[in-house]
Parts: sequence; structure tokens; C-alpha cells
Amino acid sequence: QLQLVESGGGLVQPGGSLRLSCAASGFTLDDSHVGWFRQAPGKEREKVLCISSSGQITNYVTAVKGRFTVSRDNDKNTVYLQMNSLNVEDTAVYYCIKAYDSRCRVVYTSWGQGTQVTVSS
Repeated sequence: QLQLVESGGGLVQPGGSLRLSCAASGFTLDDSHVGWFRQAPGKEREKVLCISSSGQITNYVTAVKGRFTVSRDNDKNTVYLQMNSLNVEDTAVYYCIKAYDSRCRVVYTSWGQGTQVTVSS
């Protein structure tokens, strides 16, 4: 069964950092396109970043440019989302998915539970 499980969320103060993990089971992430999405309260889910199987990273949210980045640990079969200089607008449930394409336009895996990130003083 193909599955991705997100973790690492929590409560953080503005200006803080968090690293989210996306652990895969049933397939290997090193040859996969993986996307990070988020859904803030009262808003639609949006695509944040996508890392292609070749390692190319595409940012889809201007507000996170320079603050968020994606990396992959093939030994752990995990993709990470490093988030720095967090602000209250980053508060959301964060999800990761395996995609069919390198721009993460077509989702391959089911949406998981996500991990809640709350930025608040």
C-alpha cells in the first residue's frame, strides 16, 4: 500500500523554525516527485513546493520564497520541508503527496492526515 505520513508540526512563535517530515511506505521516494501543500483555516488547499525526482525544486508560493526549502533523505525514504522565519500566515495543515509529474500537478497518492503548524505568540 502506497502511503505518505506527515509529521513534525506544532506550535511555534513568529520567527521560529520547524522541519516537517514526509515518510513513505510502499514505494521509494528517491525516484518520485513529491509536493508539499497546505490548507489554512477557511482557505483552499494550496501547493507550496514541489521537488522532482531529479531534485529540481519549484516554489509556488511567493511568500515562502527564501524561507522554505525541501530536501530528500533517500536512506530514510523521507522528504523534509524546512520552514524558517515562520509567521502567522504560515499557520495551516501541511500535507505531502507523491505526484505523477515534476510540477506536482496531478496527485498520485491519497491525501493523508497532514500535520498542523500553528504560528502564534
